[in-house]
Amino acid sequence: MNKQEIRKMVGNQFFSAVFVKRNGEVRTMLCRLGVKKHLKGGTKKYDYDHLMTVYDVKKKDYRTINMDTLIQLKANGKVVRLK
Repeated sequence: MNKQEIRKMVGNQFFSAVFVKRNGEVRTMLCRLGVKKHLKGGTKKYDYDHLMTVYDVKKKDYRTINMDTLIQLKANGKVVRLK
């Protein structure tokens, strides 16, 4: 599943993502796409196809999810297991 498919499935709604962090820990995050309220200006220093920037609702900050380690998405009552 790529970024465009995820954006189409999720839209602008809240969703949960389960993925493996860089240190090997499995993490579940409640997040949202398209949040611009907390941006500080400037441009991203990277734009890789395998990384997706989301807004973490609980930590109130932006986080990056590695699409290669994404295990599960849950949005709009649908659960999609990727691995």
